Amino acid sequence: MRPLKIQLHTPFNHTRRGNGITADRWADIFGRLGHTLVDHGADVLVALHAKHSHAEILKFKAECPGRPVVLALTGTDIYRDVQTDEEAQLSVRLADRFVVLQPHALTQLAPVYRERTHVIYQSAVAPASPPPRPSDHFRACVIGHLREVKDPFRTAEALHLLPADSRVRVVHLGSALDPAMHARAEQEARTNPRYEWRGEVSREETLATLASSHVMVLTSIMEGGANVLTEAIACGTPAIVSRMGASLGILGPEYPGLFDVGDTQALAGLLHRAETDAEFYTGLQQRCKAGQALIDPAREQQAWADLLAAWT
Repeated sequence: MRPLKIQLHTPFNHTRRGNGITADRWADIFGRLGHTLVDHGADVLVALHAKHSHAEILKFKAECPGRPVVLALTGTDIYRDVQTDEEAQLSVRLADRFVVLQPHALTQLAPVYRERTHVIYQSAVAPASPPPRPSDHFRACVIGHLREVKDPFRTAEALHLLPADSRVRVVHLGSALDPAMHARAEQEARTNPRYEWRGEVSREETLATLASSHVMVLTSIMEGGANVLTEAIACGTPAIVSRMGASLGILGPEYPGLFDVGDTQALAGLLHRAETDAEFYTGLQQRCKAGQALIDPAREQQAWADLLAAWT
């Protein structure tokens, strides 16, 4: 196998954002496969995000004519921009191969692109020694920066609909990316005794909190393949998730912990059921465990090896 020089581009190169975490993991995989990361003169460009990597794709095609582009499509690409945005559409036309993070994304692509698309599940590994789950309350964690696309306060709103004797408490990790979100999170934490907002914390604390929670709640409007969902599966933490493409692709349409996007009442009902119905909670745990084979790091590495083999 010929080692490749790979240019890896992500427009949001912040390791605590989803794309940054993904890019860091892929960089490690490329290194383990014997390839080298470069900034210029690459054999292959691997770009995340059709719209926001558009300029980089144009530049690479001009500087390295004939060399391939692998385009990783994000949630906003797949479920919005590829249908409506001219730059995203041109990026797709210029790409040689595509990567999506779960198979539901294939349903959103035209057949001509679907044939060149690889489904590569994001891998995750649980912390070696996670803290125990609390015994005095039922902890639900929400993990993600406070952005509109995440519908970040849906879980906090659901807490108000729980019975007075509910022991559900929510820990929310993630920074507020605008002042209005920050103010609302602080107000919710002051006025709602069941809700704690910790802001941005280290990755180690994030994974420890996830592993020591009874459930993880994902309320996003759209996702390409949420890191936090695969991390929850790796940690054995059952997920309660909004019924959007990434959830269906990773967990399946019959997963019992799904609620319609924006349906606060349904979310509250699932939280209460997970807290009080042992059979339901055990079923969520079993479904979570069944998904762990999909997110094995060796599987992700082999998927990349298979994709890149066309040029080695």
